[in-house]
Amino acid sequence: MPEIFFVIGSKGGVGATTFATHVAMRFAKDGGPTLLVDGDLSGRRAGAVLFNAIAKVDARRAQDDFALAEVAPNLTLFELAGSIHDGFTIKPDKVEQLLRSISDATKFAIVDAAQPFAAAVRPFAVRAAQFLLAVEPSMLGVTGARVMQLELMKFGVPESRLSAVIVARDPRNRVPTAEIERALKLKIVGEIPSLDDKKYEKAIVAVVDQLKNGPKAADLLVLQPSTSTPIGERRMVDRSKLDMSNNGAQQRAADAASDQLRSKWASLKAEIHRELSRRIDFAAIGSNADPLRLEELRAEVESAVTEAVARYPGLGSAEELARLRQDIIHESLGLGPLEDLMNDPEVTEIMVNGPERIYVERRGRIELSGMRFNDQHQVRLVIERIISPIGRHIDEAVPMVDARLPDGSRVNATVEPLSIDYPTITIRRFAKDRLKADDLVTKGSLTPEMADLLRAAVESRLNIVISGGTGSGKTTLLNVLSGFIPVNERIITIEDAAELQLHQDHVVRMEARPANVEGRGAIPIRELVRNSLRMRPDRIVVGECRGGEALDMLQAMNTGHDGSLTTVHANTPRDCLSRIETMVLMAGFEIPVRAIREQVSGAVDVIVQTSRMRDGSRKVTSVTEVVGMEGDIISTQEILRFDQHGLDKEGKLSGSFVYTGVQPNFLRRFEEYGISFQIERLSQMQLAVTAW
Repeated sequence: MPEIFFVIGSKGGVGATTFATHVAMRFAKDGGPTLLVDGDLSGRRAGAVLFNAIAKVDARRAQDDFALAEVAPNLTLFELAGSIHDGFTIKPDKVEQLLRSISDATKFAIVDAAQPFAAAVRPFAVRAAQFLLAVEPSMLGVTGARVMQLELMKFGVPESRLSAVIVARDPRNRVPTAEIERALKLKIVGEIPSLDDKKYEKAIVAVVDQLKNGPKAADLLVLQPSTSTPIGERRMVDRSKLDMSNNGAQQRAADAASDQLRSKWASLKAEIHRELSRRIDFAAIGSNADPLRLEELRAEVESAVTEAVARYPGLGSAEELARLRQDIIHESLGLGPLEDLMNDPEVTEIMVNGPERIYVERRGRIELSGMRFNDQHQVRLVIERIISPIGRHIDEAVPMVDARLPDGSRVNATVEPLSIDYPTITIRRFAKDRLKADDLVTKGSLTPEMADLLRAAVESRLNIVISGGTGSGKTTLLNVLSGFIPVNERIITIEDAAELQLHQDHVVRMEARPANVEGRGAIPIRELVRNSLRMRPDRIVVGECRGGEALDMLQAMNTGHDGSLTTVHANTPRDCLSRIETMVLMAGFEIPVRAIREQVSGAVDVIVQTSRMRDGSRKVTSVTEVVGMEGDIISTQEILRFDQHGLDKEGKLSGSFVYTGVQPNFLRRFEEYGISFQIERLSQMQLAVTAW
C-alpha cells in the first residue's frame, strides 16, 4: 500500500491544489511511482487543467470507471470527478477497489482533498500517514485553519497525524509564524513562498523530506465506530494511543470544541431567522413566487446574514460563511436541504421520512442522502411552501395532499395524524428536457423496432393502455408516446397532478381538484373525462385511471375518440384487464361482467407493460394486442416481450427483447391510415422460443 498524504486547504483560494501538485511532482521525481488524487467533487478539474491533460483523462474515463492518466514521469493523475454529476455518483467501494489494484505499483499518493469528508476519499483517508493543512498567514486563513482542524479531529484524525504548512503568497498583513503555531498548536513543517519566488522549489523539497521522515505507520489507523458521529459515519483512531489515558481526554476536548463551534453556528442561524421573520412573512412565499420578488427577498436575506455575521468576527472561513448564507436562503426562500437534491440531475425521487432521514433514488437505487431538516417545523414549512400556490391545504382534518412544483415534479405530503411519527414528503422528479423514444432506446428500455411499432400504433389512432407498477416508468413512456401524436390534432390531458409535458401547440391541460376544508368543491377525474367529450377532442390522454373514470374512458374510446392514451397500475397485461374491470365497477353501476369485458375488448387495442427491474432499470417488458372475446374471456396475443436471464457480474440485468412471431391484427389499421411500418423489422429481432 502506498504512503498516503492528505493536503487540505484551510480556505478556498489558498493555493492548496498548486502546492499538492508540486509535492506530488517532487515525490515522483525523487521517490518513485506517485499518484496525485484530485479529490474535488465539484467538477472544477484543477489537476487536469494544470497538466493540460483533460483530453487524456476523458479518454481514459470513457474506457473505464476511473479517470487515471500519466501526466509526468512516475506521476499518475487520478481524477475522482470530471463533472458535478460524477461527484454525486462516485462510490467509495469503487475507489477502494482501484486503490487496492494499484497498491503494488504505487509508492506514494498525494490527495488534494478539496472536500476531505466526502465518502469517495475515505479509502485514502483511513490509510493516510499525514494530514497537511495549507494555511494562509492571515487572520481569515488562521481562523479557517482552526475550524478545519477541529473538524478533522472530530472526524477522528489523531493530532500525531496532523501538521501544517504556511502558504505565504502575499507578505502584507501577514500573521507571524509563531502566532500561527501557537493558535493551531500544530507543527509547522514548512513555509511556501509565492510560485515565482526562487526559494519555492527549495521549500517544496524541504516539506517532502519532512513528510518522508515523518510517521509512516498508516496501518495503525483503523476504522472504529463513534458514538459522536452521525449514523453511517466512521472515525479514525490511532491504535498506538488507545491505551493511553490522555487519549480520551484529548478526544473529549476536541469533541467539546467542535460541539461549542456547532452551537455557535446554530445560535447564529437562529438569530438570523428571528430577524428575518420580523421582516418577512415566509409562510406566504410559495414555490412559484414571482422571480422579481424572490430577487428582492434574496437581497434582503443576504443583507441580514451579513449584518449578523459582522457581530461575530472570526467565526468561520469565507467558504463556511458563504455556505451559511446559501443555507439560510434555501431555508427562507426555497425548499431547505432539498434544494441541492433538486439541482442534482441524477436524482429521480426524493423521500423525506421526517427531518433527519432524507432518501433519494439515483439510477434506480435508493440511498440515504445525508441531508437533513432542522426540525419538523421546517418540514411543515416546506410542505406549505409547495402547496399554497396551487390552492391546496394540509392540516389534521386534511392530512394528505398531492401537488406539483413549477418544474413539473410531482409531490405527495402527509402529516399527523396520518403520519404517526413525522411529516413526510415524496417528490417524483422528471427530466427538464423531455425524453424521446431514442433516449429510451439508448437507456435500454426498448429496442428501435419496438419504438417504431409504438410510433405506428399512436399515429394510426390505436387506443393504448400503459400498465406497470409504481416507479416503473409509465408516465415517462406516456410522455414519449404522446410525442408521436400529430401536431394538427386537438389533445385534452386530464390528470390528478399535472405532470405530462406535451410539446404540441393544440393542448388543453386539465387537473382534478380536491375538496376544500369544508369537504366541498371537489372535481374528480371522472367529471373531467365527461366534460372533455364536449370539448371536441381528437385525443384524450388521462394521466392515470384509478377509479370510476375508467368507465367514461372506455365509453369515449368506443364512441369515436380513437387514439386515447392512459396508464393503469398493474403487474401484467392480464392483470391490467382485470384492474380495468374492477375500476368500471367502482363507477357505481351494476353492469354484468360480460358487458364490461365486451366494452374493454372493443375499446383497448394495445397494452404496453413497463417494469422496474431488479437492478433499478426500467424496461418495456411486453407489448400485447387485445384481439377480442372468446366466450366470456378477453382474448390477447403478445407480440413483443423482454426475457430475463439473471444478473451479470456487475449486478446489471441480463436479458433480451424478443419477437413472439405473431402477426398483429392491427397491421390492417396501419394500412388504412397509410402509416409506414415494415413487419419485417420485427422478424429481424431474436425470436422467442416459447410464448408467455
